[in-house]
Amino acid sequence: MNRILTAFLFFVFAFPTYGQQLKIVDLTCEYRTNPLGVDVAKPSLSWKLQSSQYNVLQSAYQIIVADNLGDLKSNKGNIWDSKKLTSNQSIQVKYNGLKLLSTKKYYWKVKVWDNKGLSAWSKTSFWQMGLLSITDWKGAHWIAYNKITDSNQTDLWVDGKKDTFKENNILPMFRKSFGVTKSIKKATVFIAGLGHFEMNLNGQKVGDDFLAPGWTKYDKEALYVTYDLTKQIKAGENVIGVMLGNGFYYVPPISSRYRKLKSAFGYPKMICRLAIEYTDGTNENIISNPTWKTAPSPITFSSIYGGEDHNANLEQKGWDLPKFDDSKWKSALLVDGPKLNAQKEEPVKVFENFSAKTIQPVNNGEWVYDLGQNSSAIIELKVRGKKGDTIRITPAELLKADGSVTQRNIGGPSYFTYILKGDGLETWRPKFMYTGFRYLQVKGGVPVSKENSSNRAIIEDLKGLHIRNAATTVGSFNSSNELFNKTFTLIDWAIKSNMVSVFTDCPHREKLGWLEELHLMGSSVRYNYDVAPLFKKALQDMKNSQTADGLIPEIAPEYVQFTWGGDMFRDSPEWGSSGILMPWYLYQWYGDKQAVVDYYPMMQRYINYLKTKANNHILAQGLGDWYDLGPNPPGVSQLTPMGVTGTAIYYYDLKILEKIANLIGKPQDAIAYKNLAVEVRKAFNAKFFNAETKQYATGSQAANAMAVYMELVEPQYKQAVVDNIIKDIRSKNNSLTAGDIGYRYLLRVLEDEGRSDVIFDMNSRSDVPGYGMQIAKGATALTESWAALPTVSNNHFMLGHLMEWFYSGVGGIRQDEGAIAFNKIKIQPEIVGDLTSANTSYNSPYGLITTNWKKSATSFELEVNIPANTSATVYLPVNGPQSIINEGNGEFKILNYDGNKAKIAIGSGVYKFKVQNK
Repeated sequence: MNRILTAFLFFVFAFPTYGQQLKIVDLTCEYRTNPLGVDVAKPSLSWKLQSSQYNVLQSAYQIIVADNLGDLKSNKGNIWDSKKLTSNQSIQVKYNGLKLLSTKKYYWKVKVWDNKGLSAWSKTSFWQMGLLSITDWKGAHWIAYNKITDSNQTDLWVDGKKDTFKENNILPMFRKSFGVTKSIKKATVFIAGLGHFEMNLNGQKVGDDFLAPGWTKYDKEALYVTYDLTKQIKAGENVIGVMLGNGFYYVPPISSRYRKLKSAFGYPKMICRLAIEYTDGTNENIISNPTWKTAPSPITFSSIYGGEDHNANLEQKGWDLPKFDDSKWKSALLVDGPKLNAQKEEPVKVFENFSAKTIQPVNNGEWVYDLGQNSSAIIELKVRGKKGDTIRITPAELLKADGSVTQRNIGGPSYFTYILKGDGLETWRPKFMYTGFRYLQVKGGVPVSKENSSNRAIIEDLKGLHIRNAATTVGSFNSSNELFNKTFTLIDWAIKSNMVSVFTDCPHREKLGWLEELHLMGSSVRYNYDVAPLFKKALQDMKNSQTADGLIPEIAPEYVQFTWGGDMFRDSPEWGSSGILMPWYLYQWYGDKQAVVDYYPMMQRYINYLKTKANNHILAQGLGDWYDLGPNPPGVSQLTPMGVTGTAIYYYDLKILEKIANLIGKPQDAIAYKNLAVEVRKAFNAKFFNAETKQYATGSQAANAMAVYMELVEPQYKQAVVDNIIKDIRSKNNSLTAGDIGYRYLLRVLEDEGRSDVIFDMNSRSDVPGYGMQIAKGATALTESWAALPTVSNNHFMLGHLMEWFYSGVGGIRQDEGAIAFNKIKIQPEIVGDLTSANTSYNSPYGLITTNWKKSATSFELEVNIPANTSATVYLPVNGPQSIINEGNGEFKILNYDGNKAKIAIGSGVYKFKVQNK
C-alpha cells in the first residue's frame, strides 16, 4: 500500500514539475498573435515549445476552443475539443470544430504530451472572426465625396498612352455621430478606405497603423481592417471621423508634380460597419450610408509619388468630436466598390525616428537637414510662424556638389508643403504619402537658433520617421568582420525600406512590386522577419494580376504596363516564376501546404503560358540577368545571353511543380511536368553547353551558376563547371559580375560546394563594385547598382542576397535535407577568411535557433541552441588529431567524419562544443 501511495505522490508532483519545465508559447492563428478580422473558415493554429530538458519531442496535443472565457477556464471546449491527438504537429494545425461565425471572438489554448511527460495548459489566446460574406456587412455601402467619370477610369495604365485627364481630386473627410445608452460588451469596426484611410473616434486616432489598408489590384480586390473599439466608445454621443487619401487607387495627373504612372480606379471612397454588442444581449450596427456627412479635408494635394500638401487654415476644429455643427457638410454619395477581403498581413507602422545630424544653409536662404540614414519615411515638422507662412520640404537621397538636394535619381518634383495657421507650435505629419530619403531641403523657414533676419517661420524640429511593415524581427547576426556587420545593416535597411504592404523595388521612384525580388531575396527576408502573411498577400496580388492567357506580369499588383522594348518589362520568366516558387518556399519554410493548394491553378496557368512562349523549349524573352556588371551602364543582361536565365528558371519551375503535384495528390500532373522538364534540360544543354570548355553560353558567372543550381548540368560535368565559376571569379581579382538574377545562385552554388572562402574573398573588400564599395561611397542602404551609381536608386531591394549567406553560411543555420519549417536543422558554420567569431539567431516556426562560435589558434568553440520538437545535425571543423569536448549537459552522437568536419547528431537543448588540439 505504501508503494502505491509513493507512486501516486510521484505522479502528482512529478508532472506539475515537468509541466513547469515544458512551456507552450507563441500561440498564433493564421501566423498572428490574437488576430482580429480572420476571414478563413478553418484557420491554422500554431505554437512553440520551450523546455530546459534535452531531446524534447512532442508526441500528442489537445486543443480546446470556446466562445467564452468561462468555459475555457474550466477546460471545456464548447466550440472544439480536439481531444488527445497523437501527433508531433505543432504548426499549421487546422481548426476542425463547429462552424465559425462572423465577428465572433474565440478563445483557445493547448497542452502537449512529449517524450518526457505532459505540459500544463498554455496561456489563453484568441482570434476574432471577420466578415465572411457580403451579407455580413449588414447593408453598409461604399460612400464617397464625389465620383470619377467612367471615361477617366482605368484599371491598367499603359505607359505612353496619351493623357488628357489633368484633374486634382478632393481629399474628403467623413463623420458619423451615434449615441450609446447601454453598457457595451464588445465593439468592433470593420473598415476599408481607398486608397488609404485614417480613422478617428471622438478626436483620437484609432490604431497605430499607417497607409491602411494595404494596397491591392483594386479592380479585383480591396482589403478591410478590423479594430477593437470596446474601450474607446463612451456613453452618450460618439463620433467616427475618417479621412481618405489617394495611394495607388488614384494618382493625380498633375504635370507640376512627379508621377511614375497614372492610376485611376476611382476617387477615394470608404465602407464601414461598426458592430456593437451590448451586455444585455442586444446588438447594433453603425454602417456607412448617405446619413454620413462629408467635406473636403485640409489636405489639398496627395500623391503616392508627388508628395502631400496640407493647409492648416482649412482645418475644421472639432470635426471628429461630438456637438460639431456639420450642417454645411453634404451627405455622402453612394458608389460602387470592389470585392472585400480581410487584411491578413501586418500593418505598416512608424518605427525609428531620425533627427538631423547636421543642418547646413544652401542657396536662396534654404536649409538642408542630413538625417544620417536613407530610409522609407515620412516627415514630422514642428514649426512656429504667422498665418499663411508656407514651408516646402523636398526629400532626397543624394546631394549636389553645392550641398543642395537632387531628385534626379528618384523622380521629381516631389515635396511636402505645409501652410501655417499661425497658432503657436504646429506639428504636422503627412498622412497618405511616404518616400525614401536621407536629406530634407527646407524652403520658407529657418531652423531654430539660426539667424532669422527675414522673420520667417521657425522650424523647431524636423525629423524623419521610418515606416515599414510591422512584421516581427526574428533574426540577428554579428561577426568579427566589421565590413560584414555593416553590410548586414546596409541590406537590412533596404529590406525594411521596401517591406510595406507590397515588397517594393524602391521607396520613392516606383514603389512597385517587381516580382523577381520575392523568390531571390525571399530567404534573406525570412531569416530576418516573420513575413509569411506578406508573402501570401503577394501571391494573391499575382493571382489578381495574372492575365487571361496565363501570364504573371513582372509587377504585382500590376498598375502599369511599361511599353519600352515591347513586352520586355512585362514578360520575364525570372520575374513571373515567383507565382510558382513562392508557394513552394512558403511550404518549405513555414509548412504552409494550404498556400500550395490555393494557388496551384495559378501555377498551372503560368507554366502553360510559358510552354506556349518557348521556342524548342527555350525562353528568351524579358530582361535576363538584370543589372549585371558589364562594359555598359547597367540594365538588361550584358554578359549572359537571353535565354539562359529564362530557360533555367523554366526548368526549375517544372521540377518544383513536379514536387508540388506529388505533395497535393496529383500524380498525373507530376509525371507531365517531369517529362517536360526532361525535354527542357536536353534543349538547354544542346543550345548552351560547350562540352569542350565545360562552360554554359558565354561562361558568365550567372550562366554557369544557374546551370549548376538548377541541376541542368550533367553530373559528370558538374565539378568542371564549378571549377570554371571559381576560375572566373579568381581571374577577375575576386570580383563579381552576376546581377539581379544570377548573384543569388552564384552564392548558393559556392556555399553548397563548400567554397564559402570564395564568397568571403568576393565580399570582404571595398575596391571593386559590391557591398563594400557602396559603404565606402557613403551608402546607408543597399543601392540599385553594384557601384552605387548616383544616377539610380540608392535604396533598392534586389541585390541583397549576401544576407542569406550570413545566416546559412557564417552563422551556419540551415534546413537539413527534406526538412519542413526547420524541424530538422543543419548547423554548419563556415569558418573562412579572417573570421574569428559569429553570433547568429533565427526564431524559426518551431522556436529559437542560435549559433555562437569563436576560434583561436588552438581551438574552436560552438554554442548552439536547438528548439524543442526538432533535431539537428552539427558539423564541427576538425583538423588532424583534435578532440571534441561537450562542455554542456546534452548528449550527442558522432555520426562520421566527412573530410575536415565531424558530423554530430543532437536533439533539442543548449550545447557547448569545443574542438581543441590534443
